[in-house]
Amino acid sequence: MSYKKAKHILPAELLELIQEYVDGEYIYIPRRSEHKKNWGSGTTIREELDVRNSKIYNDYLSGMDPANLAEKYYLSSKSIQRIVLKEKRRRKK
Repeated sequence: MSYKKAKHILPAELLELIQEYVDGEYIYIPRRSEHKKNWGSGTTIREELDVRNSKIYNDYLSGMDPANLAEKYYLSSKSIQRIVLKEKRRRKK
Protein backbone atom coordinates (compact mmCIF):
# COMPACT_ATOMS: atom_id res chain seq x y z
CA MET A 1 0.00 0.00 0.00
CA SER A 2 1.37 3.39 -0.91
CA TYR A 3 0.61 6.71 0.70
CA LYS A 4 -1.02 9.52 -1.22
CA LYS A 5 -0.76 13.17 -0.29
CA ALA A 6 -4.15 14.37 0.87
CA LYS A 7 -3.59 17.85 -0.59
CA HIS A 8 -3.23 16.25 -4.04
CA ILE A 9 -6.46 14.24 -3.93
CA LEU A 10 -8.89 15.90 -1.53
CA PRO A 11 -10.71 19.21 -1.91
CA ALA A 12 -9.24 21.95 0.31
CA GLU A 13 -12.45 22.23 2.35
CA LEU A 14 -12.44 18.52 3.15
CA LEU A 15 -8.74 18.58 4.01
CA GLU A 16 -9.32 21.45 6.47
CA LEU A 17 -12.20 19.55 8.06
CA ILE A 18 -10.08 16.42 8.49
CA GLN A 19 -7.27 18.52 9.98
CA GLU A 20 -9.63 19.50 12.79
CA TYR A 21 -9.59 15.84 13.89
CA VAL A 22 -6.12 14.65 12.86
CA ASP A 23 -3.56 17.35 12.19
CA GLY A 24 -0.34 15.96 10.75
CA GLU A 25 -1.19 12.34 11.66
CA TYR A 26 -1.42 9.24 9.50
CA ILE A 27 -4.88 7.79 9.15
CA TYR A 28 -6.16 4.68 7.42
CA ILE A 29 -9.29 4.98 5.31
CA PRO A 30 -10.83 1.51 4.90
CA ARG A 31 -12.18 0.23 1.62
CA ARG A 32 -15.87 0.26 0.98
CA SER A 33 -17.36 -3.12 1.81
CA GLU A 34 -18.21 -3.78 -1.86
CA HIS A 35 -14.53 -3.30 -2.79
CA LYS A 36 -13.03 -5.52 -0.09
CA LYS A 37 -11.03 -8.54 -1.18
CA ASN A 38 -11.18 -11.87 0.59
CA TRP A 39 -8.16 -12.94 2.58
CA GLY A 40 -5.59 -14.64 0.36
CA SER A 41 -7.32 -13.72 -2.89
CA GLY A 42 -4.21 -12.06 -4.30
CA THR A 43 -1.87 -14.99 -3.60
CA THR A 44 -1.80 -18.78 -3.69
CA ILE A 45 -1.68 -19.14 0.11
CA ARG A 46 -5.25 -20.48 0.34
CA GLU A 47 -4.45 -23.31 -2.05
CA GLU A 48 -1.16 -24.03 -0.28
CA LEU A 49 -2.90 -24.26 3.09
CA ASP A 50 -5.61 -26.50 1.63
CA VAL A 51 -2.94 -28.88 0.32
CA ARG A 52 -1.08 -28.82 3.66
CA ASN A 53 -4.27 -29.42 5.64
CA SER A 54 -5.22 -32.31 3.38
CA LYS A 55 -1.78 -33.87 3.97
CA ILE A 56 -2.20 -33.42 7.72
CA TYR A 57 -5.58 -35.15 7.63
CA ASN A 58 -4.27 -38.01 5.49
CA ASP A 59 -1.36 -38.48 7.90
CA TYR A 60 -3.87 -38.49 10.76
CA LEU A 61 -5.97 -41.14 9.00
CA SER A 62 -2.78 -43.18 8.50
CA GLY A 63 -2.37 -43.35 12.27
CA MET A 64 -0.07 -40.44 13.12
CA ASP A 65 -0.95 -38.93 16.47
CA PRO A 66 -1.55 -35.18 16.85
CA ALA A 67 1.69 -34.61 18.79
CA ASN A 68 3.80 -36.05 15.98
CA LEU A 69 1.77 -34.14 13.38
CA ALA A 70 2.37 -30.92 15.30
CA GLU A 71 6.10 -31.57 15.29
CA LYS A 72 6.17 -32.58 11.61
CA TYR A 73 4.22 -29.53 10.40
CA TYR A 74 5.57 -27.03 12.97
CA LEU A 75 2.12 -26.32 14.39
CA SER A 76 0.59 -26.52 17.84
CA SER A 77 -1.40 -29.59 18.85
CA LYS A 78 -4.48 -27.36 19.08
CA SER A 79 -3.99 -26.25 15.46
CA ILE A 80 -3.68 -29.87 14.37
CA GLN A 81 -6.92 -30.73 16.18
CA ARG A 82 -8.69 -27.81 14.52
CA ILE A 83 -7.41 -28.80 11.05
CA VAL A 84 -8.36 -32.46 11.52
CA LEU A 85 -11.88 -31.53 12.63
CA LYS A 86 -12.31 -29.08 9.76
CA GLU A 87 -11.09 -31.61 7.18
CA LYS A 88 -13.32 -34.31 8.65
CA ARG A 89 -16.36 -32.01 8.32
CA ARG A 90 -15.36 -30.88 4.82
CA ARG A 91 -15.04 -34.43 3.54
CA LYS A 92 -18.42 -35.49 4.95
CA LYS A 93 -20.22 -33.00 2.70
